[in-house]
Amino acid sequence: MPVFSSRSTKDSGVRKIVNNHACNGSFIVSAGVGNQGGIMNIVVCLKQVFSTEAKIRLAPVGKSVIEDQVEWIVNPYDEFAIEEALKIREAKGGGSITAITIGPDRCATILRSAMALGVDKALHLKDPLFESLDALGTAHVLAAAIKKLSADIILFGKQGVGMDQGMVQAMVAEILDLPLANIVTKVTIDGNTARCLREVDDGAEVVDCALPVVISTQKGLNEPRMANLKGIMAAKKKPIDVWTTEDLGLDAAFLGSPTLVHEKYELPPPRTAGKILQGTPEEAARELVALLRNDARVI
Repeated sequence: MPVFSSRSTKDSGVRKIVNNHACNGSFIVSAGVGNQGGIMNIVVCLKQVFSTEAKIRLAPVGKSVIEDQVEWIVNPYDEFAIEEALKIREAKGGGSITAITIGPDRCATILRSAMALGVDKALHLKDPLFESLDALGTAHVLAAAIKKLSADIILFGKQGVGMDQGMVQAMVAEILDLPLANIVTKVTIDGNTARCLREVDDGAEVVDCALPVVISTQKGLNEPRMANLKGIMAAKKKPIDVWTTEDLGLDAAFLGSPTLVHEKYELPPPRTAGKILQGTPEEAARELVALLRNDARVI
């Protein structure tokens, strides 16, 4: 994994982090990633998730979530990644953007959505072995695809709202031996260097990374655009490439042995009815304090 050194500037509240792994701006040839001297290749990794307004239902034994009659959408944090890819291409005056997702046939819809916004190409990683991947397995599949695409910038949303793990981008960076700028709110590409701003507890960090680089996006980075009718119609005609385990050269036995297995899902307990306090404001205040101390035990 890349090694970072830091220099703290307390007066400004900004801490600067320099990526020593490739601080001279050179490509990491050993990783086999990065476009050696051509147009900039940007990869955006997408995840399809339940709508944030969907009502979640569990199968009888709690082993899985019932997917029937559920609306599927692009992971909201991934929308910032798509928008940032488009902004980088516009700022550079060119480049190629490829959207990638893993999953069954229904996942093609989010690739079409990305192309409707202006993404150039779409890659669907689809194989029966991919249907039960954990985070590490997902990272290995994505890393294999990214390596074949020779990406310069790899963008993720900071986490998927389905599982809220936020681990895959770091695992991909580790597998490919690339620098990682995680949960960023500003990205500037200058030559072969990406300067990323991260919010931290005591201020902000400025992270300088040589390309190729993995970046995960946070709310506040940009304002995702809406697709227009022309883009939607054009996206319907664009091809979607499909790659399987064989295309990626992955070991089927390895992918079939997840390191994390979910034994059971449980819904949160239903909310109890609220209580209206009667009496004068003084009486209600005393009763509220008593409830918080004796029943809720929060004071």
